[in-house]
Amino acid sequence: MSSESTLVLNTPAEVDEFHARLSQTFQSGVTRPLAYRRRQLLQLARMLQDNHTAFEDAILADLNRPRIETTVAEVAHLITSTLNAVTNLEAWAAPQPCPTQEEWRSGWGATLYKEPKGVALIISPWNYPLVLTVNPLIGAIAAGCPTLLKPSELVPAFSQLLYDLIPRYLDPAAYAVVKGGVPETTHVLELRWDHILYTGNGCVGRIVATAAAKHLTPVTLELGGKSGVVIADDCDLDLAARRILHGKIQNAGQLCVSPDYALVPRHRVDAFVESLKKAHDEFWPAGEHPLTGSKPISNIVNPRHHARLVDLLQRTKGKVVLGGEVHHDKSISPTVFKDVPEDDVLMDEEIFGPFLPIISVDDIDHAIRILNSKPTPLVIYLFTHQEELKDKFLQRTRSGQLVMNDVIMQLTVHEMPFGGLGESGYGKWFGQTTFDTFTHFRGCINIPPAQEPFLQGRYRPYTDDKYQAACAPGKVKIPDA
Repeated sequence: MSSESTLVLNTPAEVDEFHARLSQTFQSGVTRPLAYRRRQLLQLARMLQDNHTAFEDAILADLNRPRIETTVAEVAHLITSTLNAVTNLEAWAAPQPCPTQEEWRSGWGATLYKEPKGVALIISPWNYPLVLTVNPLIGAIAAGCPTLLKPSELVPAFSQLLYDLIPRYLDPAAYAVVKGGVPETTHVLELRWDHILYTGNGCVGRIVATAAAKHLTPVTLELGGKSGVVIADDCDLDLAARRILHGKIQNAGQLCVSPDYALVPRHRVDAFVESLKKAHDEFWPAGEHPLTGSKPISNIVNPRHHARLVDLLQRTKGKVVLGGEVHHDKSISPTVFKDVPEDDVLMDEEIFGPFLPIISVDDIDHAIRILNSKPTPLVIYLFTHQEELKDKFLQRTRSGQLVMNDVIMQLTVHEMPFGGLGESGYGKWFGQTTFDTFTHFRGCINIPPAQEPFLQGRYRPYTDDKYQAACAPGKVKIPDA
């Protein structure tokens, strides 16, 4: 579907009006009461529930994604997340006492108050457009932040649907959607926001961070990277292959935490390939096909990205052992490669497609060296039951998260913060952490007049006695190591 032919974009003047309206709403204090936030969250849940099929239809039109994948990963998941925020809103927003160590400060009532940062901007990508727009919106609403949503122009059916639904369900004075491509997004980024959350690639992430820096606006960047899979000697290959292939084919591999490549002991590569073939045949039994069957794999988002993947398929030095079929300029079958060199074209950058290159490794240390030679990814997947290997990876590798014995399932754990490190982004979100992301923790203390005698030593005139008293805390005995 072409965005140019189906999506009418907002003008710069309309964007300015959205920004002014949301800013005025924040200044009015309308979004601060918890009762208001709770109503908006419940309305958001109703929007998702009432339009469940409409969201499936839109994403099917944009990406040809199977309905069950959209339901599991986006619609149903978001209803649960929204209601979780409603349930926990009062606890999240409650003032947080700061216990003091020294007795002389104990009566000051040191407390952190949770206040909305202000007007938020959420820029979301095309690959999982609903969950990556609405999940951060849940936290922004819960925190009391009016929010402008900027979904990707590459999913026009979804963007138009969201544009139509948000003002029907949420307060239009506080929440808006802008439809636009690069020029419109550039204009949006010229305006002052109080927090920006961007999900996408590192190139655009740098542009967002640079624009935000002009206004000293805090930013959360959720990027991506090459999230490697490590197969240890003790893992069940059939189970690992089923889980890895299932994760790889979600949205045709167009997922920021998709397993990007597999590091497999040299003596287990052929057996692992056979396990992947077995899993493939289970997913598409006789009479079905990943490209032309009744429930095919998702499309690649557009011809340009499709051509990029076809180019990788043609230039790799790896051997295709499963798949490799291309369907017009729309889709590509799940493809597994073996005998892939460490410096192969498939190892240059995040694949973001249905390809799984297998790199043969001599041992775990060899696998760790390969992982550490790449920019820090969002996640490393480790298939083992050895606790010492888990500890080794925690000590000797870097990633946003470490997930053991499965892939992509960390996205279901809203109690655990999600985010990257270095090239895979910075900042955290999910569940309460998303609320915290859009919240200013405002410290408050109250020094009572009764403490004035104790504080006399700080005033001029300075004397030697006052100086000696000031030096005393610095003369404590420092413990031995």
